[in-house]
Amino acid sequence: MAILKHVAGKSADYGAALDYLKYEHDEVLKRPLLDANGNWVLRRDILLEGINCEPELFDVECEMLNAQYHKNQNYDEIKTHHYLISFDPADKDECGLTGEQAQAIGMEYVKANFPGHQALVCTHMDGHNGSGNIHVHIVINSLRKLDVPQQPFMERPIDCKAGYKHHLTKDYLKHLQQSLMNICLRENLNQVDLLSPSVNKITQQEYYAKQRGQINLDKLNAELIAEGFTPMKTKFQTEKDKLRDSITAAAKKAKSFEEFSRLLQTESNILVKDHRGRFSYLLPDREKYISARTLGTSFDREHLLTLFESNAITAAKEKKQWSVADPIAVLYIKSNLRLVVNLQDCVKAQQSRAYAQKVKISNLQQMANTIVYVQQHGYDSYDDLKKARDELSAKMSDARNTAKSTDADLKLLNEKIHYLGQYLSTKATYKEFLQAGNKKMYRSAHQDEIARYEEAVQFLKRNSTNGTIPTMKNLRAEKEKLLSARTAQYESYIYFKDYYHELQTACRNVDMILETEHTQQHNRTQLKRSHEPSL
Repeated sequence: MAILKHVAGKSADYGAALDYLKYEHDEVLKRPLLDANGNWVLRRDILLEGINCEPELFDVECEMLNAQYHKNQNYDEIKTHHYLISFDPADKDECGLTGEQAQAIGMEYVKANFPGHQALVCTHMDGHNGSGNIHVHIVINSLRKLDVPQQPFMERPIDCKAGYKHHLTKDYLKHLQQSLMNICLRENLNQVDLLSPSVNKITQQEYYAKQRGQINLDKLNAELIAEGFTPMKTKFQTEKDKLRDSITAAAKKAKSFEEFSRLLQTESNILVKDHRGRFSYLLPDREKYISARTLGTSFDREHLLTLFESNAITAAKEKKQWSVADPIAVLYIKSNLRLVVNLQDCVKAQQSRAYAQKVKISNLQQMANTIVYVQQHGYDSYDDLKKARDELSAKMSDARNTAKSTDADLKLLNEKIHYLGQYLSTKATYKEFLQAGNKKMYRSAHQDEIARYEEAVQFLKRNSTNGTIPTMKNLRAEKEKLLSARTAQYESYIYFKDYYHELQTACRNVDMILETEHTQQHNRTQLKRSHEPSL
Protein backbone atom coordinates (compact mmCIF):
# COMPACT_ATOMS: atom_id res chain seq x y z
CA MET A 1 0.00 0.00 0.00
CA ALA A 2 1.34 3.45 -0.92
CA ILE A 3 1.13 6.05 1.84
CA LEU A 4 1.72 9.80 1.75
CA LYS A 5 3.57 11.70 4.46
CA HIS A 6 4.16 15.44 4.74
CA VAL A 7 6.66 17.50 6.74
CA ALA A 8 6.89 21.29 6.62
CA GLY A 9 10.41 22.67 7.07
CA LYS A 10 11.43 26.07 8.39
CA SER A 11 15.17 25.64 7.87
CA ALA A 12 16.74 28.17 5.50
CA ASP A 13 19.41 25.62 4.54
CA TYR A 14 18.00 24.27 1.27
CA GLY A 15 21.24 22.39 0.73
CA ALA A 16 20.47 20.17 3.75
CA ALA A 17 17.44 18.73 1.95
CA LEU A 18 19.57 17.93 -1.10
CA ASP A 19 22.26 16.36 1.09
CA TYR A 20 19.68 14.16 2.82
CA LEU A 21 18.49 12.83 -0.52
CA LYS A 22 22.01 12.14 -1.84
CA TYR A 23 23.90 10.88 1.23
CA GLU A 24 23.30 8.12 3.79
CA HIS A 25 21.76 9.37 7.05
CA ASP A 26 20.95 7.95 10.46
CA GLU A 27 17.14 7.91 10.16
CA VAL A 28 16.63 8.34 13.90
CA LEU A 29 19.25 10.99 14.71
CA LYS A 30 19.04 12.65 11.26
CA ARG A 31 22.81 12.84 10.99
CA PRO A 32 24.93 11.91 7.95
CA LEU A 33 26.78 8.61 8.19
CA LEU A 34 30.55 8.68 7.76
CA ASP A 35 32.94 6.15 6.28
CA ALA A 36 36.25 5.05 7.81
CA ASN A 37 37.91 8.25 6.55
CA GLY A 38 35.24 10.54 7.96
CA ASN A 39 33.65 11.29 4.59
CA TRP A 40 29.95 11.32 3.82
CA VAL A 41 28.64 8.16 2.17
CA LEU A 42 26.68 8.46 -1.07
CA ARG A 43 23.38 6.59 -1.20
CA ARG A 44 23.18 3.69 -3.61
CA ASP A 45 20.37 3.04 -6.09
CA ILE A 46 18.85 6.51 -6.20
CA LEU A 47 17.25 8.50 -9.01
CA LEU A 48 17.29 12.31 -8.71
CA GLU A 49 15.59 14.86 -10.98
CA GLY A 50 14.58 18.49 -10.71
CA ILE A 51 11.48 20.33 -11.87
CA ASN A 52 11.81 24.06 -12.67
CA CYS A 53 15.38 23.85 -11.36
CA GLU A 54 18.68 22.04 -11.77
CA PRO A 55 18.74 19.39 -9.02
CA GLU A 56 22.35 20.08 -8.00
CA LEU A 57 21.62 23.83 -7.82
CA PHE A 58 18.31 23.48 -5.97
CA ASP A 59 19.52 25.44 -2.93
CA VAL A 60 20.99 28.32 -4.95
CA GLU A 61 17.96 28.72 -7.23
CA CYS A 62 15.53 28.61 -4.28
CA GLU A 63 17.46 31.33 -2.45
CA MET A 64 17.52 33.48 -5.59
CA LEU A 65 13.73 33.15 -6.02
CA ASN A 66 13.15 34.00 -2.36
CA ALA A 67 15.30 37.12 -2.70
CA GLN A 68 13.44 38.16 -5.87
CA TYR A 69 10.05 38.14 -4.11
CA HIS A 70 11.36 39.00 -0.62
CA LYS A 71 9.76 35.88 0.81
CA ASN A 72 11.04 33.15 3.18
CA GLN A 73 13.28 35.66 4.92
CA ASN A 74 11.93 35.20 8.46
CA TYR A 75 12.86 32.46 10.88
CA ASP A 76 9.31 31.18 11.46
CA GLU A 77 8.29 30.96 7.78
CA ILE A 78 7.78 27.55 6.17
CA LYS A 79 10.43 27.36 3.49
CA THR A 80 10.09 23.80 2.18
CA HIS A 81 7.45 21.09 1.98
CA HIS A 82 8.73 17.52 2.05
CA TYR A 83 6.31 14.87 0.76
CA LEU A 84 7.13 11.18 0.93
CA ILE A 85 5.41 8.54 -1.20
CA SER A 86 6.20 5.16 0.35
CA PHE A 87 5.14 2.12 -1.66
CA ASP A 88 4.23 -1.29 -0.25
CA PRO A 89 7.30 -3.60 0.03
CA ALA A 90 5.26 -6.26 -1.79
CA ASP A 91 4.91 -4.00 -4.85
CA LYS A 92 8.42 -4.87 -5.91
CA ASP A 93 7.84 -8.64 -6.09
CA GLU A 94 4.11 -8.96 -6.60
CA CYS A 95 3.48 -5.99 -8.91
CA GLY A 96 6.88 -5.58 -10.59
CA LEU A 97 7.45 -2.03 -9.33
CA THR A 98 10.86 -0.65 -10.34
CA GLY A 99 12.76 2.43 -9.27
CA GLU A 100 12.31 3.95 -12.70
CA GLN A 101 8.54 3.45 -12.55
CA ALA A 102 8.40 4.96 -9.05
CA GLN A 103 10.44 7.96 -10.23
CA ALA A 104 8.08 8.45 -13.18
CA ILE A 105 5.11 8.36 -10.78
CA GLY A 106 6.81 10.96 -8.58
CA MET A 107 7.48 13.27 -11.53
CA GLU A 108 3.89 12.93 -12.75
CA TYR A 109 2.61 13.56 -9.23
CA VAL A 110 4.60 16.78 -8.79
CA LYS A 111 3.70 18.21 -12.19
CA ALA A 112 -0.01 17.52 -11.56
CA ASN A 113 -0.25 18.67 -7.94
CA PHE A 114 2.54 21.24 -7.37
CA PRO A 115 2.68 23.09 -10.70
CA GLY A 116 5.00 26.10 -10.90
CA HIS A 117 7.12 25.10 -7.90
CA GLN A 118 10.82 24.30 -7.83
CA ALA A 119 10.97 20.66 -6.81
CA LEU A 120 13.37 17.79 -6.23
CA VAL A 121 12.09 14.28 -7.00
CA CYS A 122 14.31 11.52 -5.64
CA THR A 123 13.59 7.78 -5.54
CA HIS A 124 15.34 5.59 -2.97
CA MET A 125 15.26 1.88 -3.72
CA ASP A 126 17.03 0.66 -0.56
CA GLY A 127 13.97 0.85 1.70
CA HIS A 128 13.52 2.62 5.01
CA ASN A 129 15.00 0.92 8.10
CA GLY A 130 15.61 -2.26 6.11
CA SER A 131 11.98 -2.61 5.03
CA GLY A 132 12.97 -2.97 1.37
CA ASN A 133 10.21 -0.69 0.10
CA ILE A 134 10.75 1.74 -2.76
CA HIS A 135 9.91 5.32 -1.77
CA VAL A 136 9.92 8.71 -3.48
CA HIS A 137 10.98 11.96 -1.78
CA ILE A 138 9.47 15.19 -3.09
CA VAL A 139 10.93 18.47 -1.78
CA ILE A 140 9.40 21.72 -3.05
CA ASN A 141 10.24 25.32 -2.37
CA SER A 142 7.23 26.78 -0.58
CA LEU A 143 7.37 29.78 -2.95
CA ARG A 144 5.91 29.27 -6.44
CA LYS A 145 8.23 30.22 -9.30
CA LEU A 146 5.88 30.30 -12.32
CA ASP A 147 2.34 31.33 -13.15
CA VAL A 148 0.19 28.31 -13.93
CA PRO A 149 -3.41 27.77 -15.07
CA GLN A 150 -6.02 27.65 -12.33
CA GLN A 151 -6.65 24.05 -11.19
CA PRO A 152 -9.85 22.70 -9.56
CA PHE A 153 -8.00 21.81 -6.34
CA MET A 154 -6.70 25.37 -5.91
CA GLU A 155 -8.81 27.11 -3.28
CA ARG A 156 -7.61 30.71 -3.82
CA PRO A 157 -6.95 32.70 -6.99
CA ILE A 158 -3.40 33.43 -5.86
CA ASP A 159 -2.63 29.69 -5.63
CA CYS A 160 -1.78 29.74 -9.34
CA LYS A 161 0.36 32.93 -9.30
CA ALA A 162 4.15 33.21 -9.09
CA GLY A 163 5.51 34.75 -5.91
CA TYR A 164 2.88 33.19 -3.65
CA LYS A 165 3.40 30.33 -1.26
CA HIS A 166 2.16 26.75 -1.18
CA HIS A 167 -0.97 26.60 0.96
CA LEU A 168 -1.77 23.12 2.35
CA THR A 169 -5.27 22.74 3.74
CA LYS A 170 -7.29 19.68 4.80
CA ASP A 171 -9.17 19.65 1.49
CA TYR A 172 -5.92 20.03 -0.47
CA LEU A 173 -4.38 17.14 1.49
CA LYS A 174 -7.41 14.97 0.69
CA HIS A 175 -6.93 15.83 -2.99
CA LEU A 176 -3.24 14.80 -2.76
CA GLN A 177 -4.18 11.50 -1.13
CA GLN A 178 -6.88 10.80 -3.71
CA SER A 179 -4.46 11.63 -6.51
CA LEU A 180 -1.93 9.11 -5.19
CA MET A 181 -4.64 6.45 -4.80
CA ASN A 182 -5.76 6.98 -8.40
CA ILE A 183 -2.22 6.56 -9.72
CA CYS A 184 -1.61 3.39 -7.70
CA LEU A 185 -4.89 1.87 -8.83
CA ARG A 186 -4.05 2.70 -12.43
CA GLU A 187 -0.62 1.07 -12.08
CA ASN A 188 -2.13 -2.00 -10.32
CA LEU A 189 -0.13 -1.38 -7.14
CA ASN A 190 -1.24 -2.33 -3.62
CA GLN A 191 -3.29 0.47 -2.12
CA VAL A 192 -5.51 1.26 0.86
CA ASP A 193 -8.03 4.03 1.38
CA LEU A 194 -5.91 6.97 2.53
CA LEU A 195 -9.00 9.10 3.11
CA SER A 196 -10.24 6.86 5.93
CA PRO A 197 -8.98 7.81 9.40
CA SER A 198 -6.13 5.69 10.75
CA VAL A 199 -7.08 2.88 13.13
CA ASN A 200 -3.80 3.31 15.03
CA LYS A 201 -2.58 6.85 14.43
CA ILE A 202 1.18 7.15 14.89
CA THR A 203 2.64 10.57 14.20
CA GLN A 204 6.13 11.05 12.86
CA GLN A 205 7.22 12.44 16.23
CA GLU A 206 5.95 9.35 18.04
CA TYR A 207 7.53 7.07 15.42
CA TYR A 208 11.00 8.56 15.87
CA ALA A 209 10.59 8.75 19.65
CA LYS A 210 9.90 5.02 19.60
CA GLN A 211 12.97 4.40 17.44
CA ARG A 212 15.22 6.42 19.76
CA GLY A 213 13.76 4.71 22.81
CA GLN A 214 14.38 1.27 21.30
CA ILE A 215 18.00 2.17 20.51
CA ASN A 216 18.61 3.36 24.07
CA LEU A 217 16.90 0.26 25.50
CA ASP A 218 19.01 -2.03 23.30
CA LYS A 219 22.17 -0.34 24.54
CA LEU A 220 21.09 -0.71 28.17
CA ASN A 221 20.17 -4.37 27.63
CA ALA A 222 23.53 -5.03 25.99
CA GLU A 223 25.26 -3.71 29.11
CA LEU A 224 23.07 -5.89 31.33
CA ILE A 225 23.79 -8.99 29.26
CA ALA A 226 27.53 -8.24 29.38
CA GLU A 227 27.29 -8.16 33.18
CA GLY A 228 25.48 -11.52 33.23
CA PHE A 229 21.94 -10.25 33.79
CA THR A 230 18.82 -11.06 31.77
CA PRO A 231 16.93 -7.96 30.59
CA MET A 232 13.32 -7.83 31.78
CA LYS A 233 12.19 -5.60 28.93
CA THR A 234 13.29 -5.88 25.31
CA LYS A 235 10.63 -3.85 23.47
CA PHE A 236 10.33 -0.10 24.05
CA GLN A 237 6.84 1.38 24.29
CA THR A 238 5.86 5.01 24.22
CA GLU A 239 3.25 6.41 26.58
CA LYS A 240 0.69 6.21 23.79
CA ASP A 241 1.60 2.56 23.08
CA LYS A 242 0.93 1.66 26.71
CA LEU A 243 -2.28 3.68 26.68
CA ARG A 244 -3.52 1.90 23.54
CA ASP A 245 -2.83 -1.51 25.11
CA SER A 246 -4.69 -0.59 28.30
CA ILE A 247 -7.69 0.79 26.41
CA THR A 248 -7.86 -2.29 24.17
CA ALA A 249 -7.75 -4.67 27.15
CA ALA A 250 -10.49 -2.81 29.03
CA ALA A 251 -12.68 -2.33 25.95
CA LYS A 252 -12.76 -6.09 25.27
CA LYS A 253 -14.46 -6.70 28.63
CA ALA A 254 -16.56 -3.57 29.13
CA LYS A 255 -20.28 -3.52 28.32
CA SER A 256 -20.82 0.16 29.14
CA PHE A 257 -18.86 3.40 29.47
CA GLU A 258 -19.15 3.21 33.26
CA GLU A 259 -17.66 -0.29 33.34
CA PHE A 260 -14.95 0.78 30.87
CA SER A 261 -14.04 3.75 33.05
CA ARG A 262 -13.92 1.56 36.17
CA LEU A 263 -11.74 -1.09 34.49
CA LEU A 264 -9.26 1.50 33.20
CA GLN A 265 -8.92 3.08 36.63
CA THR A 266 -8.64 -0.15 38.65
CA GLU A 267 -6.40 -2.08 36.25
CA SER A 268 -4.19 0.68 34.79
CA ASN A 269 -4.82 3.77 36.97
CA ILE A 270 -5.97 5.67 33.86
CA LEU A 271 -8.79 8.22 33.96
CA VAL A 272 -11.16 8.71 31.03
CA LYS A 273 -13.61 11.55 30.43
CA ASP A 274 -16.40 11.99 27.92
CA HIS A 275 -16.39 15.70 27.02
CA ARG A 276 -18.07 17.32 24.02
CA GLY A 277 -18.59 14.02 22.29
CA ARG A 278 -14.95 12.95 22.60
CA PHE A 279 -13.02 10.61 24.86
CA SER A 280 -9.81 11.80 26.51
CA TYR A 281 -7.42 9.80 28.70
CA LEU A 282 -5.18 10.84 31.58
CA LEU A 283 -2.14 8.72 32.48
CA PRO A 284 -1.10 8.61 36.15
CA ASP A 285 2.15 10.56 35.60
CA ARG A 286 0.64 13.28 33.39
CA GLU A 287 -1.36 16.44 34.05
CA LYS A 288 -2.78 16.84 30.53
CA TYR A 289 -5.34 14.52 28.96
CA ILE A 290 -4.50 12.70 25.72
CA SER A 291 -7.26 13.02 23.13
CA ALA A 292 -8.56 9.88 21.45
CA ARG A 293 -8.03 11.60 18.08
CA THR A 294 -4.26 11.34 18.54
CA LEU A 295 -4.47 7.58 19.19
CA GLY A 296 -6.57 6.47 16.20
CA THR A 297 -10.17 5.62 15.38
CA SER A 298 -10.05 2.40 17.43
CA PHE A 299 -9.97 4.52 20.59
CA ASP A 300 -12.53 7.21 19.83
CA ARG A 301 -15.96 7.57 21.39
CA GLU A 302 -18.05 6.28 18.49
CA HIS A 303 -16.03 3.10 17.99
CA LEU A 304 -15.82 2.21 21.69
CA LEU A 305 -19.51 2.84 22.42
CA THR A 306 -20.37 0.55 19.50
CA LEU A 307 -18.01 -2.06 20.91
CA PHE A 308 -19.57 -1.78 24.40
CA GLU A 309 -23.03 -2.27 22.90
CA SER A 310 -21.82 -5.31 20.97
CA ASN A 311 -20.25 -6.77 24.12
CA ALA A 312 -23.50 -6.27 26.03
CA ILE A 313 -25.56 -7.97 23.29
CA THR A 314 -23.11 -10.90 23.13
CA ALA A 315 -23.18 -11.32 26.91
CA ALA A 316 -26.99 -11.27 26.91
CA LYS A 317 -27.14 -13.87 24.16
CA GLU A 318 -24.69 -16.13 25.97
CA LYS A 319 -26.67 -15.82 29.18
CA LYS A 320 -29.89 -16.64 27.36
CA GLN A 321 -28.23 -19.57 25.59
CA TRP A 322 -27.00 -21.02 28.88
CA SER A 323 -30.34 -20.54 30.62
CA VAL A 324 -32.38 -22.11 27.81
CA ALA A 325 -30.12 -24.69 26.20
CA ASP A 326 -28.03 -25.67 29.20
CA PRO A 327 -29.79 -25.14 32.54
CA ILE A 328 -26.98 -26.98 34.31
CA ALA A 329 -24.16 -24.61 33.36
CA VAL A 330 -25.83 -21.41 34.42
CA LEU A 331 -26.17 -22.76 37.98
CA TYR A 332 -22.52 -23.56 38.33
CA ILE A 333 -20.68 -21.54 40.93
CA LYS A 334 -17.53 -23.24 42.10
CA SER A 335 -17.96 -24.50 45.67
CA ASN A 336 -15.62 -25.90 48.32
CA LEU A 337 -17.19 -29.34 48.19
CA ARG A 338 -14.72 -32.13 49.04
CA LEU A 339 -14.82 -35.90 48.94
CA VAL A 340 -16.00 -37.88 51.93
CA VAL A 341 -13.15 -40.13 53.11
CA ASN A 342 -13.77 -43.87 53.32
CA LEU A 343 -12.38 -44.85 56.74
CA GLN A 344 -11.97 -48.51 55.75
CA ASP A 345 -9.51 -47.50 53.00
CA CYS A 346 -7.67 -44.87 55.04
CA VAL A 347 -4.58 -46.50 56.58
CA LYS A 348 -3.72 -43.47 58.68
CA ALA A 349 -7.22 -43.45 60.24
CA GLN A 350 -6.88 -47.12 61.12
CA GLN A 351 -3.53 -46.47 62.80
CA SER A 352 -4.61 -43.40 64.77
CA ARG A 353 -7.86 -43.23 66.69
CA ALA A 354 -7.55 -39.44 67.06
CA TYR A 355 -7.08 -38.99 63.32
CA ALA A 356 -10.03 -41.32 62.64
CA GLN A 357 -12.19 -39.19 64.91
CA LYS A 358 -11.09 -36.06 63.05
CA VAL A 359 -11.94 -37.67 59.70
CA LYS A 360 -15.36 -38.70 61.00
CA ILE A 361 -16.14 -35.10 61.96
CA SER A 362 -14.91 -33.87 58.59
CA ASN A 363 -17.01 -36.50 56.83
CA LEU A 364 -20.11 -35.39 58.69
CA GLN A 365 -19.45 -31.80 57.60
CA GLN A 366 -18.94 -32.82 53.97
CA MET A 367 -22.07 -34.98 54.03
CA ALA A 368 -24.05 -32.03 55.33
CA ASN A 369 -22.50 -29.76 52.67
CA THR A 370 -23.36 -32.32 49.99
CA ILE A 371 -26.99 -32.48 51.06
CA VAL A 372 -27.18 -28.66 51.02
CA TYR A 373 -25.45 -28.60 47.60
CA VAL A 374 -27.92 -31.10 46.10
CA GLN A 375 -30.91 -29.20 47.48
CA GLN A 376 -29.64 -25.79 46.38
CA HIS A 377 -29.04 -27.01 42.82
CA GLY A 378 -32.47 -28.55 42.54
CA TYR A 379 -31.60 -32.24 42.08
CA ASP A 380 -34.75 -34.07 43.16
CA SER A 381 -33.23 -37.55 43.02
CA TYR A 382 -29.93 -39.36 42.85
CA ASP A 383 -30.68 -40.26 39.23
CA ASP A 384 -31.04 -36.56 38.38
CA LEU A 385 -27.63 -35.87 39.91
CA LYS A 386 -25.98 -38.69 37.96
CA LYS A 387 -27.70 -37.60 34.74
CA ALA A 388 -26.37 -34.06 35.17
CA ARG A 389 -22.87 -35.45 35.80
CA ASP A 390 -23.01 -37.61 32.65
CA GLU A 391 -24.23 -34.67 30.57
CA LEU A 392 -21.30 -32.59 31.84
CA SER A 393 -18.93 -35.41 30.96
CA ALA A 394 -20.22 -35.40 27.37
CA LYS A 395 -19.95 -31.61 27.14
CA MET A 396 -16.42 -31.73 28.54
CA SER A 397 -15.43 -34.34 25.96
CA ASP A 398 -16.96 -32.32 23.10
CA ALA A 399 -15.21 -29.13 24.22
CA ARG A 400 -11.87 -30.96 24.44
CA ASN A 401 -12.31 -32.46 20.95
CA THR A 402 -13.26 -29.08 19.48
CA ALA A 403 -10.19 -27.44 21.01
CA LYS A 404 -7.95 -30.23 19.71
CA SER A 405 -9.46 -29.82 16.24
CA THR A 406 -8.67 -26.10 16.36
CA ASP A 407 -5.12 -26.96 17.47
CA ALA A 408 -4.78 -29.14 14.37
CA ASP A 409 -6.08 -26.31 12.17
CA LEU A 410 -3.57 -23.94 13.76
CA LYS A 411 -0.74 -26.38 13.15
CA LEU A 412 -1.66 -26.61 9.46
CA LEU A 413 -2.00 -22.83 9.24
CA ASN A 414 1.45 -22.32 10.77
CA GLU A 415 2.82 -24.69 8.13
CA LYS A 416 1.12 -22.61 5.44
CA ILE A 417 2.70 -19.44 6.83
CA HIS A 418 6.08 -21.18 6.88
CA TYR A 419 5.80 -22.37 3.29
CA LEU A 420 4.44 -19.01 2.10
CA GLY A 421 7.53 -17.34 3.55
CA GLN A 422 9.64 -19.97 1.78
CA TYR A 423 7.72 -19.28 -1.44
CA LEU A 424 8.19 -15.50 -1.24
CA SER A 425 11.90 -15.76 -0.42
CA THR A 426 12.61 -17.97 -3.46
CA LYS A 427 10.11 -16.43 -5.89
CA ALA A 428 12.64 -14.05 -7.44
CA THR A 429 15.12 -16.88 -8.08
CA TYR A 430 12.46 -19.02 -9.74
CA LYS A 431 11.39 -16.06 -11.90
CA GLU A 432 14.98 -15.65 -13.07
CA PHE A 433 15.08 -19.40 -13.74
CA LEU A 434 12.04 -19.14 -16.03
CA GLN A 435 13.67 -16.27 -17.91
CA ALA A 436 17.12 -17.90 -18.13
CA GLY A 437 18.43 -18.90 -21.54
CA ASN A 438 20.12 -22.04 -20.26
CA LYS A 439 17.62 -23.39 -17.73
CA LYS A 440 19.60 -26.56 -17.09
CA MET A 441 22.71 -24.64 -16.06
CA TYR A 442 20.69 -22.16 -13.98
CA ARG A 443 18.83 -24.96 -12.19
CA SER A 444 22.13 -26.68 -11.42
CA ALA A 445 23.52 -23.47 -9.92
CA HIS A 446 20.37 -22.72 -7.88
CA GLN A 447 19.11 -26.24 -7.26
CA ASP A 448 18.33 -25.78 -3.56
CA GLU A 449 16.35 -22.53 -3.95
CA ILE A 450 14.36 -23.86 -6.92
CA ALA A 451 13.56 -27.07 -5.03
CA ARG A 452 12.40 -25.07 -2.02
CA TYR A 453 10.21 -22.90 -4.25
CA GLU A 454 8.59 -25.91 -5.93
CA GLU A 455 8.10 -27.62 -2.57
CA ALA A 456 6.37 -24.51 -1.19
CA VAL A 457 4.11 -24.13 -4.24
CA GLN A 458 3.05 -27.78 -4.11
CA PHE A 459 2.24 -27.60 -0.39
CA LEU A 460 0.32 -24.31 -0.65
CA LYS A 461 -1.75 -25.41 -3.64
CA ARG A 462 -2.40 -28.85 -2.14
CA ASN A 463 -3.74 -27.28 1.05
CA SER A 464 -5.73 -24.50 -0.63
CA THR A 465 -9.46 -24.78 -1.28
CA ASN A 466 -9.19 -23.39 -4.82
CA GLY A 467 -5.60 -24.35 -5.61
CA THR A 468 -4.23 -20.79 -5.41
CA ILE A 469 -1.40 -19.27 -3.39
CA PRO A 470 -2.80 -17.44 -0.33
CA THR A 471 -1.60 -14.04 0.84
CA MET A 472 0.25 -13.50 4.10
CA LYS A 473 -2.35 -10.94 5.17
CA ASN A 474 -5.19 -13.47 4.86
CA LEU A 475 -3.22 -16.21 6.64
CA ARG A 476 -2.39 -13.95 9.57
CA ALA A 477 -6.00 -12.79 9.84
CA GLU A 478 -7.13 -16.42 9.84
CA LYS A 479 -4.55 -17.27 12.49
CA GLU A 480 -5.77 -14.46 14.72
CA LYS A 481 -9.34 -15.81 14.47
CA LEU A 482 -8.21 -19.36 15.24
CA LEU A 483 -6.18 -18.23 18.25
CA SER A 484 -9.20 -16.39 19.64
CA ALA A 485 -11.43 -19.40 19.00
CA ARG A 486 -8.96 -21.78 20.65
CA THR A 487 -8.73 -19.58 23.75
CA ALA A 488 -12.51 -19.55 24.07
CA GLN A 489 -12.74 -23.30 23.46
CA TYR A 490 -10.16 -24.16 26.12
CA GLU A 491 -11.92 -21.84 28.56
CA SER A 492 -15.15 -23.76 27.88
CA TYR A 493 -13.34 -27.07 28.36
CA ILE A 494 -11.87 -25.99 31.69
CA TYR A 495 -15.28 -24.70 32.76
CA PHE A 496 -16.99 -28.01 31.99
CA LYS A 497 -14.09 -29.94 33.52
CA ASP A 498 -14.31 -28.08 36.83
CA TYR A 499 -18.08 -28.43 36.91
CA TYR A 500 -17.87 -32.15 36.09
CA HIS A 501 -15.40 -32.80 38.91
CA GLU A 502 -17.70 -30.98 41.32
CA LEU A 503 -20.71 -33.11 40.34
CA GLN A 504 -18.53 -36.22 40.44
CA THR A 505 -17.55 -35.31 44.01
CA ALA A 506 -21.22 -34.80 44.89
CA CYS A 507 -22.13 -38.22 43.40
CA ARG A 508 -19.40 -40.02 45.31
CA ASN A 509 -20.40 -38.32 48.53
CA VAL A 510 -24.03 -39.31 48.00
CA ASP A 511 -22.83 -42.87 47.40
CA MET A 512 -20.98 -42.76 50.71
CA ILE A 513 -24.06 -41.31 52.48
CA LEU A 514 -26.32 -44.03 51.07
CA GLU A 515 -23.76 -46.72 51.85
CA THR A 516 -23.38 -45.45 55.42
CA GLU A 517 -27.13 -45.33 55.89
CA HIS A 518 -27.46 -48.83 54.47
CA THR A 519 -24.71 -50.12 56.79
CA GLN A 520 -26.30 -48.50 59.84
CA GLN A 521 -29.73 -49.94 58.97
CA HIS A 522 -28.19 -53.36 58.48
CA ASN A 523 -26.46 -53.14 61.89
CA ARG A 524 -29.71 -52.08 63.59
CA THR A 525 -31.50 -55.06 62.01
CA GLN A 526 -28.81 -57.47 63.20
CA LEU A 527 -28.91 -55.96 66.69
CA LYS A 528 -32.69 -56.27 66.84
CA ARG A 529 -32.57 -59.92 65.83
CA SER A 530 -29.94 -60.68 68.43
CA HIS A 531 -32.26 -59.44 71.18
CA GLU A 532 -35.30 -61.41 70.04
CA PRO A 533 -36.09 -64.57 72.15
CA SER A 534 -35.32 -67.84 70.46
CA LEU A 535 -38.10 -70.38 69.86
